[in-house]
Amino acid sequence: MVGRWYKPLAGTTFLLAALLSAPVMAQNKTLTISWWGFNGDKLEEIVLKPFRAQCGCELVFETGNNADRLNKIKIRGGSGVDVVYLTDSYSQLGIQEGLFQPVDRSKLPNLNGIYELARAPQGQFGPAYTIGRVGIIYDSAKVSAPVTSWNDLWREDLKRRVSLPGITTTAGPMTVLVAASKAGVDPYKDEKAAFKALEQLKPNVVKNYNTGSELVNLFSTGEVSVAMAQDFTLAQIQAAVPTVRWAELKEGDYATLNTVNIAKGAANPELAHQFINFILDPKIQQTLAERGVDAPVATAVQLKPEEAARWTYGQKMISSLKRLDYEKLNAAKTDWLDAWSEVFGK
Repeated sequence: MVGRWYKPLAGTTFLLAALLSAPVMAQNKTLTISWWGFNGDKLEEIVLKPFRAQCGCELVFETGNNADRLNKIKIRGGSGVDVVYLTDSYSQLGIQEGLFQPVDRSKLPNLNGIYELARAPQGQFGPAYTIGRVGIIYDSAKVSAPVTSWNDLWREDLKRRVSLPGITTTAGPMTVLVAASKAGVDPYKDEKAAFKALEQLKPNVVKNYNTGSELVNLFSTGEVSVAMAQDFTLAQIQAAVPTVRWAELKEGDYATLNTVNIAKGAANPELAHQFINFILDPKIQQTLAERGVDAPVATAVQLKPEEAARWTYGQKMISSLKRLDYEKLNAAKTDWLDAWSEVFGK
């Protein structure tokens, strides 16, 4: 996930040592959650406090980025936490490493009320609790013609005006997919042609960004007027540059999913199922969306136009998204990192 600008969850340092030394009875009423810790105050109010009241349990947390938290779970052999929040590229790695257990869908009745894309995005494992997208944003005051296709990134009038996400960000590997489509090749079979197309794009690229705040600055200072980006960046960029627009691409945007799984060695799988079902409740999803935390996956959520504008929301938009094969993408990443350095490291 590219850097998000949320307030860290206060007091959520992971207390592994305390858990290991706690009495067995206390452990039975403890749910350990591995997540990023964003939007702490809002999540405490909307999710954590009411869930504690429902379950009569204690909640403890392991916080950090995707890679660090997944690696800790791997080192512990799939134990130490119950519920695991990850972006779908990392949850796929966890699945391949055997770190998660299948979810029992009979214990998740709220699955029936969410978008089909979110119900079982990675087979028998956990659902997505929010859906985002990667597309193109552009400053309509500085770009003469609207951006309507991924191929527009190569337009001659956009020379030295484009920013791409770095290859190690969530959206970064999607640049290779876009370039492969431009070249008319399968990126997993003809990497050279894809990166040749990226090299042809290079004259248009001012800088590769690695965090959302960096992209905000690039637009604010006028260094760039077009960028490939995740949708959560849009609101903050528009706050700085009101003429920035989300491009309506004829090929569609790429889906990004945040998933929630149950660790293989979860101490409390029953409580974990209860928590996952709770965060998929339409009322919780409605409030999270209205308060600016996450895009809803519950189809019953109804947002005002100004609320909906910031999210990947609605059946029409969800059905238009391009889904990624993260098993293939993750396998190709190492080679792509080297090839990326050859193009943009010069």
